[in-house]
Amino acid sequence: VQLVESGGGLVQPGGSLGLSCAASGIDFSITTASWYRQAPGKQRELVASITDGGMTTYADSVKGRFTISRDNAKRTVTLQMNSLKPEDTAVYLCWCAAFWGQGTQVTVSA
Repeated sequence: VQLVESGGGLVQPGGSLGLSCAASGIDFSITTASWYRQAPGKQRELVASITDGGMTTYADSVKGRFTISRDNAKRTVTLQMNSLKPEDTAVYLCWCAAFWGQGTQVTVSA
């Protein structure tokens, strides 16, 4: 099983960034996929999830700004992040079928 994230980087406050997670080695289409994040000195927190049926949930802190989506044919889950704030700075990790990706750094700073 392999989950590979991409798309992190440095962005100014108010900017946008898209993250992608490519899955292999699992039956992606029947699993829930999620994005978590972990900032230095803080606990890992759930950012957004999408079920195999396409139902989504979001942390209150990102509602209205982030959008999670999935493409079962491409075996990918995407997190579109808009109106980014400095407090969104963290390592973002993909989770699927009890497996974790390696994480990608997102830094929001002027």
